[in-house]
Amino acid sequence: MKSIVLITGATSGIGMEFAKIFAKEGYNLFLVGRNEKVLLNLKKSLVKDFNINVDGLVVDLSKRMEIENLYHYIIKNNYTVEILINNAGLGYNGEFDDISIDKHLQVIDVNIRGLTILTSFIIKDMKKERKGKILNVASTGAYQPGSFIATYYASKAYVLSFSYALKEELKPYKITVTALCPGATKTNFSKRAGKSDLNIAMNPYYVAYKGYKGLMKGKGNVIPGILNKIAVFLSKISPNIVNSKVVANIQYKAYKNYIDKKDK
Repeated sequence: MKSIVLITGATSGIGMEFAKIFAKEGYNLFLVGRNEKVLLNLKKSLVKDFNINVDGLVVDLSKRMEIENLYHYIIKNNYTVEILINNAGLGYNGEFDDISIDKHLQVIDVNIRGLTILTSFIIKDMKKERKGKILNVASTGAYQPGSFIATYYASKAYVLSFSYALKEELKPYKITVTALCPGATKTNFSKRAGKSDLNIAMNPYYVAYKGYKGLMKGKGNVIPGILNKIAVFLSKISPNIVNSKVVANIQYKAYKNYIDKKDK
């Protein structure tokens, strides 16, 4: 069996930085993304720069059949997933009823259903091996309601809760589960949400590196950046009615920022 690190959402942002970090550490990779051209170029550059084996597929993680095909490809090619990085995710900001139901369901399908389906496949094999590491990318948004981006925040709350639950459940099998909870990060997703130019937006490499270090130490939760740690702490001690008002104000400004730039 050929051990691999499986990374979803690998063609941009945090996922791409994870790929570079693991490649530098000498791991063989299996990359999943939506942009075929970027995926092929990334594979070539990692093989050239780090002399590792890199495979990958274009997969729509909102579709169960494509996830099943991905898993069958992994088994057929004699791969065993040593580390799973569930990084793929998406979200849409704006007033809830202005966003189409198809887009809301797409967020749920990728961020919740897709992550859950893929994890269920990989866990079965990890349990047989009695070892493995899983990192799920959640968000600081998992800790409070998020007006003007409600479905995304709710989906990340699921990811965080799911990660904590699996961490305890899988301890007897020596499988660790880490939830990475970044705040605003300079990624394509943040650009679409109007956040990438915020002063507090973090570099995706920094986020991925902190996630990598926490994963390798077996930490259950990683929150990169002191300001994000403070924000999460305050959200824990404040009632949701306060949290929701604060977040609504922040998200509304981000949304208006996005609209203003779009209209220029």
